[in-house]
Amino acid sequence: MAKPAADNPNTDSFEVDVFARACPSRGALHDITGRWGALSLVALSDGPYRFNALRRRVDGVSERMLAQTLQILERDGLVNREVLESIPPKVEYSLTDLGAAVAAQLSGLIEMVESRMPEVLTARAKYDSIGASRS
Repeated sequence: MAKPAADNPNTDSFEVDVFARACPSRGALHDITGRWGALSLVALSDGPYRFNALRRRVDGVSERMLAQTLQILERDGLVNREVLESIPPKVEYSLTDLGAAVAAQLSGLIEMVESRMPEVLTARAKYDSIGASRS
């Protein structure tokens, strides 16, 4: 659980522990690492996107799920939502500094996973062949 740092109880700093059930970092981690959160953040690291362009970039996400994801990421301080003055009004999404830092870490993870997919696919095939005999 987040609590004031023990060495200075008069500060606004908090001690966080993602493994503690009530720690707010657990919710933020969930928001970031959910399927659509991670993909949206990394997509936005390419630059600002309007909603429909982002939806096309994050293939497979529904309009509703993308809207909810962006609201959550905006609430967490990772995404900026800017209404552009035009008729009809247009909305553009971009990363905050915090969002860019998080997206950079996620990009590294995605690159590593993509580069090691042959190993993953081999492991899956091996597991599936053993699993069939386990039943």
